[in-house]
Amino acid sequence: MDETALPVSLPRGRSVTAAAFGPRDGTPVLSMHGTPGSRLQPPPDPAVLERAGIRLLTYDRPGYGTSPALQGRRVADAAADAALVADAIGVHHFSVIGYSGGGPHALAVAALLPDRVTRCATVASIAPLDAHGLDFFAGMSPGNVEEFDAALAGRDSLTAMLEPVAAIAVDDVYAFLAALAADLPGADADQLRRPDVEQMLTRSVAEGLRPGPGGWVDDDLAFCAPWGFDLGGIVAPVALWHGAEDTLVPASHAAWLARAVPGAEGHLIVGVGHFGVLECLDEAFRWLVG
Repeated sequence: MDETALPVSLPRGRSVTAAAFGPRDGTPVLSMHGTPGSRLQPPPDPAVLERAGIRLLTYDRPGYGTSPALQGRRVADAAADAALVADAIGVHHFSVIGYSGGGPHALAVAALLPDRVTRCATVASIAPLDAHGLDFFAGMSPGNVEEFDAALAGRDSLTAMLEPVAAIAVDDVYAFLAALAADLPGADADQLRRPDVEQMLTRSVAEGLRPGPGGWVDDDLAFCAPWGFDLGGIVAPVALWHGAEDTLVPASHAAWLARAVPGAEGHLIVGVGHFGVLECLDEAFRWLVG
């Protein structure tokens, strides 16, 4: 069986495609991929899973890869899909981790599956657009500000912006990464040129955007709407890692989330940005398995 493409049937004729990585007898951890991305976003170094003893489960959110789109989905809807993915793979209790745009979805899983989620970690997670007391756009890169402005203008505006970008990513994913690097400070641009990070992102992004920008569009629209769950109601231990120099998702987002989630541990990593913080995955996985 190809464990990088596991079909999972969902109610109402829906389906998603899941994947599993790492030792079969490892501690189960569900990973929510970034925006844009896909199930092919394991840690840059597979040895991380071996060292931590982790069985990593992932799936394409609706609209990405081979998972059919679900227009109008909320961040909270990830919890029901995650539960069915875990059921299909034969897992009941698991930890959950989300990188970048996967962060809100990981928090949703923790909030809405309290009897199943043992721990939750986020890495470079975005905060809610309506977060009280947070200047959402302060310190954010011009490209991301433009993207969220388009999302606030509606689906048609955002789709028109992201369609040509998605086409470039599928046709020449290296050109996509080069354009992304141009919008980032030097330290993060250098990280994108690292072979391990480049390999992870090229595989994940190209697969995720192969059917078009639908998943990306629906993620952004969901981020800009109410998330559909209470961050203050999360009972599982939560830890957040964030790069102090992040301009795609400024560190103020992590600081706000750390205040909003009861007992959350905040780890601010000085001198790194959105991609440099990926070097903390080893530490995050060790924390997830306790």
